[in-house]
Amino acid sequence: MPGMNSGLDPSDPTLEAAFRSALLHQGLIAAGVFVLLLLLWGASRNWVPEQAAATAGSRGAAEPAGRRVLRIGFGLLWVFDGILQAQPKMPGGLPSQVIESAAQASPRWVQDVVNVGGTIWSNHPITAAAASVWIQVGIGVWLLVAPRGRWSRAAGLASVAWGLAVWALGESFGGIFAPGLSWLTGAPGAVLLYCVAGALIALPPRVWGTARIGRLLLAGAGVFFIGMAVLQAWPGRGYWQGTAHGQPGTLAGMVDGMAQASQPHVLSAMVASFGAFDTAHGFAVNLFVVIVLAATGAGLLSGRRRLIRAALIAAAVLCLADWVLVQDFGFLGGLGTDPNSMIPTLLLLAGGYFALTPLPAADQRAAAETAAPAVDADPAAAEPAAPATAPAASGNWRGWLRPERAQAALAAVGIQTVTALGAVAVVAIGAAPMAAASVNRTADPILAEAIAGYSPPLDMAASPFSLTDQHGRTVSLASLRGKVVLLTFLDPVCTNDCPLIAQEFKAAGALLGPQDSKVDLVAIAANPTYYGIQFTQAFDQQEGLNAVPNWLYLTGPLTQLQQIWAKYGIDVQDLPAGAMSAHNDLAFVIDRAGIIRQEISDDPGPGTTSTQSSFGALLAGDAREALSQ
Repeated sequence: MPGMNSGLDPSDPTLEAAFRSALLHQGLIAAGVFVLLLLLWGASRNWVPEQAAATAGSRGAAEPAGRRVLRIGFGLLWVFDGILQAQPKMPGGLPSQVIESAAQASPRWVQDVVNVGGTIWSNHPITAAAASVWIQVGIGVWLLVAPRGRWSRAAGLASVAWGLAVWALGESFGGIFAPGLSWLTGAPGAVLLYCVAGALIALPPRVWGTARIGRLLLAGAGVFFIGMAVLQAWPGRGYWQGTAHGQPGTLAGMVDGMAQASQPHVLSAMVASFGAFDTAHGFAVNLFVVIVLAATGAGLLSGRRRLIRAALIAAAVLCLADWVLVQDFGFLGGLGTDPNSMIPTLLLLAGGYFALTPLPAADQRAAAETAAPAVDADPAAAEPAAPATAPAASGNWRGWLRPERAQAALAAVGIQTVTALGAVAVVAIGAAPMAAASVNRTADPILAEAIAGYSPPLDMAASPFSLTDQHGRTVSLASLRGKVVLLTFLDPVCTNDCPLIAQEFKAAGALLGPQDSKVDLVAIAANPTYYGIQFTQAFDQQEGLNAVPNWLYLTGPLTQLQQIWAKYGIDVQDLPAGAMSAHNDLAFVIDRAGIIRQEISDDPGPGTTSTQSSFGALLAGDAREALSQ
């Protein structure tokens, strides 16, 4: 999957430092937004009569217990997931270590879809990783601070929207199209359960006023458990065997892999012990799981309180056992991004059970009277009655400008509304850069900087030269005065690094746009044997450079080339086994006055699509800076 790997080490210190810096800067912005909103809210209290504020704060129906379980539980999960996304190795490691591994067993079309997200992440690792942190933390806080009203329902919808994106692009649709699908290993994807919870939270208040929503949720869970039992019992999928052809079976193999992950010894020992037990008793383990899943589903479908409670107890025991012994808590070892599917499953079941108890009659009436009763959660949802002098809500927009109307609106704004607004701002802090990155196909220069290392600014005269270009014309450094020169050294018969560097220069020219006419892309031949003009011409044709108007590939007598190599610190040696030469890869940014402003190691490193694009962006950025001087 070409977009899944930038080729860099996930623990690269440049990436980690840039990620920490991005989180710090965006965190300060988020904190500033919260402080500003609180200051504005506090100041607005001076304009609101105390009686109006007290009346506004006292209104609103109680939140149903089932909905509260879902809102708080999944709010905490989103915050926890956001914290996991802040792991230092996340920018460089998520596509190759998490997303790609989840997609490898899926059909080609799934891989193509997932590769879109992986490519965005690989091209913009810092932006994508930081955005994921703030979007998930923001959604979690939003759910926690908005207990009712339109703000609360909007938080549920935000959870659905982001969850679906993660489910498709990050979890490969939960692996539902891959062989070996099993409830034990997390099917149909943990984040899909977040989406279900978000959809339930977004339902109108009147839906939660009766026990019907609880019965439907538990019945749906019952059907799901029975379906998973059938899938688990299906023959030929490897779950009935502890071993197969001398190798661990499907479940035992996965558990053994989890036991190898870096974690406390007591946990790895537990997981390894269960893996050994399943290897020895695979049939019995799978039979037990199938029976418990089927019995739990039947109990949830029965509609009888006693059987439902028994089914919930059985589900809780099985979920917790699977979470510890099979899923290994979901986030231990590697780059865990969430606690996997068992905790969300338990929260949905708990929400359904508590929803079986209907709201008191008074709260049911309040829920039926308004779709969003709580003013603290939504100032427009339950506006207090305006004074007699206030204009009627007759569509006269001038009425909103009257002081009485403004006071009524401000009275309806509570601290929960303010914190909900702050949470929305946190989501926006992540979502805006992510949206910009998703439409920007040019990789971030940070990848090239991680490969090349830090290059301090320079201020030294470039050594002069006078050589022949690929068209037979004499070109000197003096003749290029007035333009910025991006200079490098390429072996015309090289088959590895030099073609990649040439493409990076070509990409830099394309990124410069109209400024490209003010920049010359220059290469000097770096081979002591094959340096003739016929070789530079062949190289240009091979790499499509003969159509680039400001591309110059220079050569000349060997003695002259050797002098230029020495002046620019290029060490060129013949390789004993072939025509290619060995030389260090350097690029120079020379300003319009002939002064070297930057010396960059342009070794292409892993040479992935992302790193090539990144070097192009880095060179283009340095050229723009030189043009501005």
